[in-house]
Amino acid sequence: MSTEASPEVARLDDRTVAPLVPHRDGRSHKGSHGTLIIVAGSIDHLGAALLATEAAVRAGSGLVCLALPASLQPLAAGRVPEAVTMGLPERVLWEVEPRAAAQAILGRSPDALLLGPGLRPGEATAALVMALLREDGAPAVVDAEALNVLAAAGEWWTAVVRRAVLTPHPGEFARLDGSPVGPADHERAARVDAAARRWGRVVVLKGAGTVIAAGDGRVARAPFENPALASAGTGDVLAGTIAALLAQGLEPWDAARLGVYLHGVAAERASERLGDAGLMASDLPLLIARARHDLGRATGGGRRDRRLGFGERSRSA
Repeated sequence: MSTEASPEVARLDDRTVAPLVPHRDGRSHKGSHGTLIIVAGSIDHLGAALLATEAAVRAGSGLVCLALPASLQPLAAGRVPEAVTMGLPERVLWEVEPRAAAQAILGRSPDALLLGPGLRPGEATAALVMALLREDGAPAVVDAEALNVLAAAGEWWTAVVRRAVLTPHPGEFARLDGSPVGPADHERAARVDAAARRWGRVVVLKGAGTVIAAGDGRVARAPFENPALASAGTGDVLAGTIAALLAQGLEPWDAARLGVYLHGVAAERASERLGDAGLMASDLPLLIARARHDLGRATGGGRRDRRLGFGERSRSA
């Protein structure tokens, strides 16, 4: 168990999170709300990329582009009709040519990146992830296989320049930090705070009572403990949600807190209809959009939607 002192932890709720919701001008267009490039997917895990993509669209990014090996592009094109796809140069079937792929992605000048959901493990993926993170520019969400790339890179934070939100589950966090983290709230908060300070990045430790640390001493905990989220793909939805908020101009700390909260509210609403088992990750994106709408109304002069409070589950989704 960690000997780190427990930091002061803020509890996320409607009041603290509602002001973070991006507000839209009536004359805005898709370019006003950010371009997100999602670098994700493989022949075995294409679903992870598609879940992240749909979540990003529902969370409000103006344009979402799914970038994946060119041989996989025909399998992904049109699966999320509102998103575009980008075939990355390959050196062999299903495996990118890292340098050319990085140049193609950066040439699009995105407002945010999402790296990791469903990526194929291997040297080519590692080279692409590190090439993108070593470049300064738009912020990124680092998830799934991209986290494993960092864990294998030693003191990666000394080489990574790009601002980022890291979204590990406990196993990924243990690989990054060097040892397992226990379930106790105080240990989770202390470990995540210490890691975020050392790495200089926002860290989201997923799980019951998700913990978010800014890297400067600010720590927050989500109020949700929902076993229905123990289902494949829900983390991909969270990563896409946070990345979409980054693309819309939120700072990493704010995007992480708002994304975690919207994801948790969506799961609560789904659980009201489905119970504690049977939730599919694909159930969440539409409910995330609805949660964002209701939360925005809480500060936009509209009627406050009491269903948003985590203390009581919604009566309808």
